Amino acid sequence: MGKILAARLRWTFLDADDFHPPANIEKMHHGVPLTDADRLPWLEKIHAELLHRTQSGRNIVLACSALKQSYRDLLSSEVDVRIVYLRGTYDVMRQRIEFRHGHFAGQGILAGQFADLEEPRNALVLDVSRSPQQLAAEVIASLHQSPL
Repeated sequence: MGKILAARLRWTFLDADDFHPPANIEKMHHGVPLTDADRLPWLEKIHAELLHRTQSGRNIVLACSALKQSYRDLLSSEVDVRIVYLRGTYDVMRQRIEFRHGHFAGQGILAGQFADLEEPRNALVLDVSRSPQQLAAEVIASLHQSPL
């Protein structure tokens, strides 16, 4: 959905998974959930990239789990951010992971992610079971109506 949204808006797309250090990737590949200590350097690296790109006048669509409010607070520091929360049940997310091939994170970390999840405040909340095209259209409509 993020790639579709970025393409329609003609914005830059960033996938937070591309910022993970090798140690995090290895842990997730083996089904070991990440800790806050594991995630902090990853989040700081993403934030630095967001700052750099937005200070250069670019708009970004970032696909990121950002499971906790403290993570979202760090990412949005000094950056104008709108949060879109794709809400889904454990079973729906598990099914999505099963059909995702070639990704380092499997369903072994899903329970830990749901345990860590703090639903965001002040977010556009969308049902993840809708198609990516429908979700992107809803986000764009929301952007045109008012800030998220």
